[in-house]
Amino acid sequence: MKKTNGVEGKVMVITGAAGVLCSSMTEDMLRHGAKVAVLDLRGDVAKKFCDKLIKKGLKNCIPVEANVLDRDSLEAAKKIILKKFKRIDVLINGAGGNHPKGTTPAEQMTKDVKLEDTFFGLTPEGFEFVNKLNLIGTILPCQVFCKEMLKKGGAVLNFCSMAAYQPLTKVAAYGAAKAGIMNFTSFLATHLAPMGIRVNALAPGFFITDQNRFLMMEKDGKTPTARGRKVLAKTPMRKFGEPSDLHGAARFLLSDEASFVTGVTLPVDGGFVCYSGV
Repeated sequence: MKKTNGVEGKVMVITGAAGVLCSSMTEDMLRHGAKVAVLDLRGDVAKKFCDKLIKKGLKNCIPVEANVLDRDSLEAAKKIILKKFKRIDVLINGAGGNHPKGTTPAEQMTKDVKLEDTFFGLTPEGFEFVNKLNLIGTILPCQVFCKEMLKKGGAVLNFCSMAAYQPLTKVAAYGAAKAGIMNFTSFLATHLAPMGIRVNALAPGFFITDQNRFLMMEKDGKTPTARGRKVLAKTPMRKFGEPSDLHGAARFLLSDEASFVTGVTLPVDGGFVCYSGV
């Protein structure tokens, strides 16, 4: 069999690297020989995470404080990364998430539901926060870090969502932002293809994260909410995803084995997208 040329030796920038999903992905990339710049809005969190990785023997990582919504912050981060690793081969845009301010308490509007619990209770500020965090927080890092890939090519991996394929109740702002990321992924893949830069996205199914825990799980952390039970009923595999379920798909899309793959958004969802519910 042909030996897979995976992610070994590649220099990666991972935003939101200390989050629930990306922390697991970061560790997996390091275990497969990548060098990783761990970017997080909170520098102390990034450092603590890197210290933890180093204790595990995963030494090819550096913590970098960076705000994905601030170009100057990202430019400063790039200087630190280039000083340490000399180049950038991969960008993983993991920063993002949902927020209660962009979420409606009610799934549907009926005459019995309070107006403030419906779409009409959402504020422009809630939409703006969620859209900036996800969409602008993907676009700006691409503008800053992909410039370094213009020299020798590279790969970008964005984070999409089930909400990009079909609208989900409650999360109006999040769904709009993730649909934007899917469209942007296709645009940037086309735009940068002549420069040898591939751009793809993962669309995770339902994983329990800090941002969606209040929607999916009861306060005991073990019992699915009514919404969580609906999700499980529409997931053919009848379970929530584990962070490790993303590892193989991410490594493939970033590896040379996927050298002719660009503009793709790959669902990792236990069958959620393909199942109609009946």
